[in-house]
Amino acid sequence: MTTADPHTLTGAYALHALTHDEREEFRRHLAACEPCTQETAELSATATRLALAVSLTPRPALRAQVLHQITTVRQDTPRRPLLPKTARTARRGRLLPRWALAASLAAAAALGTTAAWQHQRAEDALQQARQSQQQTDRIAAVLAAPDAKTRATTLPGGATGTLTVSDHQDKAVLAVTAMTDPPPGKVYQLWFNTHGTMRPAGLMDPTRSNQSVLMDGLHDATGMGITLEPTGGSPQPTTTPLTQMNLPT
Repeated sequence: MTTADPHTLTGAYALHALTHDEREEFRRHLAACEPCTQETAELSATATRLALAVSLTPRPALRAQVLHQITTVRQDTPRRPLLPKTARTARRGRLLPRWALAASLAAAAALGTTAAWQHQRAEDALQQARQSQQQTDRIAAVLAAPDAKTRATTLPGGATGTLTVSDHQDKAVLAVTAMTDPPPGKVYQLWFNTHGTMRPAGLMDPTRSNQSVLMDGLHDATGMGITLEPTGGSPQPTTTPLTQMNLPT
């Protein structure tokens, strides 16, 4: 690892600028250094806010342009090698009367099927983009709320997390870094804890080690926890919480 003072590496760690060996050694340092843990969490939250601040919403006219081009831009078709002119003329004379109508009908049907498939693909992509943008906007609203409060935590496997809550938004955001993959068929589930009563607060994406999860319905929660649950989540925890923490005040 670099000989630099580990207390000066919080920014590089938050921006994923350390090598694998440096990151592992710095994680061990975090386990014994509360100031660095807090500073790393705050820098990670700031980096997340800056990234969200430059996200762009697609122009309203983009959807119409995409759908218009789907119906006007034709797909390239394979080309056969050219025959000699006399052979082409004779072949065309034999085949055109027999197959002209059938080929035209088949081409029209294929074009219609392709256009419909492309239209549906475009609709699905636009819907996913809208949902992703809406989720990003909700997370950004919590992180930028005037009453937002933040607390850092250490998660299983050496991962780090930053919990941001906004009573005004009635939501919380958990931003995690270097989260280990859950076992096959399992998912990390988040919970709000209200004086010992746990209620579902969201699921983490099992394919992403770095992510921000929106937790809706803060209400009168006093803490939060993470458990390992079957894919799809559970209405109540089925395993011992991997971590629990009080909400920042």
